[in-house]
Amino acid sequence: MNLKKLLDLFLTFARIGGLTFGGGYAMLPMLQKEVVENRGWATEEELADYFAIGQCTPGVIAVNTATFVGYREAGILGGVMATLGVIFPSLVIITIIAAFIRNFADLPVVKHAFSGIRVCVCVLILNAVLKLRKNSVVDKPTTAIFVLVFLLSVITPLSPVVFVILAGLAGVLLKGGKKAL
Repeated sequence: MNLKKLLDLFLTFARIGGLTFGGGYAMLPMLQKEVVENRGWATEEELADYFAIGQCTPGVIAVNTATFVGYREAGILGGVMATLGVIFPSLVIITIIAAFIRNFADLPVVKHAFSGIRVCVCVLILNAVLKLRKNSVVDKPTTAIFVLVFLLSVITPLSPVVFVILAGLAGVLLKGGKKAL
């Protein structure tokens, strides 16, 4: 058991969890920067796969992704340490906020701050999508899947799990043809 690696996983994901606001999707750009660019723990394609799997499994996408990366780097204990790292800052911060939020939630300045933060989170999520798109939507079949899933997600109430399964099947059929079956 490599304690240095386990501590590195915990601290890296604790930094991501503590410095990223807006939920799992807002963490995607920082995950990409740390996991792919800074640490080399995954390639862009592997991280996109982790995001896809993380999206269609129960839980928060960033937590699921941390678990995948930690497991890949250091087995089960690595997955546990990365997961604990990414959720620890939120647990502490939310506990503190919960103790005081009722006293301040109705103040206009707090309401205005939250409206600004929501806009910022939208931009962070869009940034993550644009970065992921560069390595995911690479040819006509993947463009077709992208457009179809986008349109269906806008006009239907289908679960993201359904989209992931259908997109996986479409990828096999469009990209792999008969040799993949």
